[in-house]
Amino acid sequence: MKTTTIRRWSQVHTWTSLICTLFLLMLALTGLPLIFHHELEHLLGDAPELREMPAETPHLSLQQLVDAAERHRLGEVIQYLGYDADEPNGVVAITAATAGTEPNSSHTFMLDARSGEAVAMPAANGGILMVILRLHVDMFADLPGKLLLAFMGLLFVAALISGVVLYAPFMRRLKFAEVRREKSARTRWLDLHNLIGIVTLTWAMTVGITGVISACADLLISAWRAESLAAMVEPYRNAPPLTLRAPVDEVLTIAANATPAMQPDFIAFPGTRFSSAHHYSVFMKGNTHLTAHLWTPVLIDARNLEVTAIGQRPWYMDALSMSQPLHFGDYGGMPMKVLWAVLDVLTIVVLGSGLYLWWVRQRATATRRERKEAAA
Repeated sequence: MKTTTIRRWSQVHTWTSLICTLFLLMLALTGLPLIFHHELEHLLGDAPELREMPAETPHLSLQQLVDAAERHRLGEVIQYLGYDADEPNGVVAITAATAGTEPNSSHTFMLDARSGEAVAMPAANGGILMVILRLHVDMFADLPGKLLLAFMGLLFVAALISGVVLYAPFMRRLKFAEVRREKSARTRWLDLHNLIGIVTLTWAMTVGITGVISACADLLISAWRAESLAAMVEPYRNAPPLTLRAPVDEVLTIAANATPAMQPDFIAFPGTRFSSAHHYSVFMKGNTHLTAHLWTPVLIDARNLEVTAIGQRPWYMDALSMSQPLHFGDYGGMPMKVLWAVLDVLTIVVLGSGLYLWWVRQRATATRRERKEAAA
């Protein structure tokens, strides 16, 4: 590779890395506890715990649970009901002042499906894990914060690609994984930086790309609403406002009959961003470990409970659904979480060593400049 080409790639690597490093350090540090968020919720006492009841205790109907949720949060309306795979007797309820209230202003809690009793979920409503999550997702700046982090993720990917381009000619002079311990501290750290960087490359690229996709979630959901959802509810465009809706009791059975071999993930009520003003939307998911993260929406007329559309997933919503659990290592249980945590720590070392190498280089350049000026 020509010297001028190497110099250009070096500049790309240096500046993309410098611009995004502080943000990436924040993301790596906040991402570490989020990998184990389920375990930390139990450790901190933030995980909901339901009362002991006889095993044969029946569940309330869905409409009874909706009524219980709205009684618990008087003056608010139900937005979503979701299902937690770890708690078969619990239903996650999300309520807000209006159906269209934005997510950060809603309130999340669990309902005991057997009694309708509300159980607090501190981690979903401002606990320490929620603070960490908001820092990681949008830095408490909503969409502008998400887009800024998405841009930093793109710079990170560019830094990785340029680092690989520079690594190839660099390693022609050394054995793989060689660290020149007899050299200066800067050289040793350079070798470690390159070694750890190339070892963690695939993981870093995966996390970087999935992070960019996740940061664009609001834009992707808006595109889905404007394209797929708008097409599904087009017959209702001039329909009068919904004044009375049918009880929600049967919507899960209706959705299950419409999508065999799938199971419900959550119900979006009329007026929310995952539904329309005239529909219950039941989001069904697959039964395998992979397809459990892929949604198929079933739109049910909220007046007569007729299925009006079964949504086809656009590719970008599949990418979003797959990227979020992959970003936090939620696919392979504890072994994958531990692996994700180790790679996260190694990435922190790469980022820190990169800053150190840049600082040492700048100091050496300044020293040479001072010597030349003194000699002159």
